[in-house]
Amino acid sequence: QVSLEESGGGLVRPGDSLRLSCAASKGTFSGYNVGWFRQAPGKEQEFVALISWSGASTTYADSVKGRFTISRDNAKNTVALQMDSLKPEDTADYSCAAGQVYGRRRDTYQYWGQGTQVTVSS
Repeated sequence: QVSLEESGGGLVRPGDSLRLSCAASKGTFSGYNVGWFRQAPGKEQEFVALISWSGASTTYADSVKGRFTISRDNAKNTVALQMDSLKPEDTADYSCAAGQVYGRRRDTYQYWGQGTQVTVSS
């Protein structure tokens, strides 16, 4: 059993940066791939980024490629999502998830955090 907790969300202006963190408050990330998903108001949840259990592989949605960077520190049991050049369309509730299959689909993840809100507005 793994419990995940996100932090780092907030209100920022277009062009600003934010760094989200996903911590395993219970259990460990060891052996799990970790993904970030987001859901904007009135829209379906969408894949954002994914990192393999070792950190050797990463995958990004086209909409964030080149602006967002996912990383992990297995010793600290954390996964970070560095978000640069933020746009208003990045506004959403961001959730991290852990799973044993490397993939973009929500159903490949067994454990989910509660989410953290990111709002990009001038």
